[in-house]
Amino acid sequence: MQKRIGNGWVIVLAAVVFCSGAIASPAIDSAIVHERIWNDADYSTFTYGNDYPSSLWMDDAGLDDYGWANRHNFRLSENGGISDAVFMNDDYFEFYADVTITGIANVEGGLNLSPWWSQDVDGVFMLNTESGEIACWGGRLPFYSFTAEHGLTYSKDTTVRLGMIYDPHSLTEADPGTIQYFYTEGEIYYESPVLSFDMGNPGEDPPYGLWGILNDARVGGWFMPKVDSGIPGNWGHIDFENMVYVPEPASLVLLGLAGLALLRRR
Repeated sequence: MQKRIGNGWVIVLAAVVFCSGAIASPAIDSAIVHERIWNDADYSTFTYGNDYPSSLWMDDAGLDDYGWANRHNFRLSENGGISDAVFMNDDYFEFYADVTITGIANVEGGLNLSPWWSQDVDGVFMLNTESGEIACWGGRLPFYSFTAEHGLTYSKDTTVRLGMIYDPHSLTEADPGTIQYFYTEGEIYYESPVLSFDMGNPGEDPPYGLWGILNDARVGGWFMPKVDSGIPGNWGHIDFENMVYVPEPASLVLLGLAGLALLRRR
């Protein structure tokens, strides 16, 4: 769905209709950066800044020799950035961020909702500067493509707002967990349908559960700049700004609006 609201943004008002009184997720107070999860270009220079929730950036430079790509991420934390927050199958939450990718390198990046078996990589809300694709996929995430469904593509130097709402509901076949994705550019926002999770593997319950994100998940963002030996000093950069984390449906009024005033001024 595509919507334009006056002179400002309203990201996800339609989402109100499906919120339930689910258990609140972790009390997030910070973020933690993990560098070189993939380290193909071990010779590059990686730097970052972390002032969650207002700003978190990652930069990788000198990607001009061997290898295919480096991968870095950040994870939400509830203990001052000491360790990743653990998200459980029955945790309701929302997460929004303004995301901007810049630099010479081809980059993939965006938000993460990663499952217990791939806490650093899988489960992505992806912006791809090489192909322009905008899609959600991997891990436990139901697939959705804003490129295929809305004809949208992402271009470098563009600030967009990404968001997701996870609602566990009853975690049953009749009432499975759901997720909805949100993409906003300029004054227009787009939303996916409310998408249901499949059952998962019954052989892994317990301890991980069924019909949702499964226990021991992680939430945050990711950055994957690619090597190009033909471009001396090849570099990529990603900014996450105005991050809003909502741990319960009662806080839905926030809807990530903290970042909108700044983004509208750009």
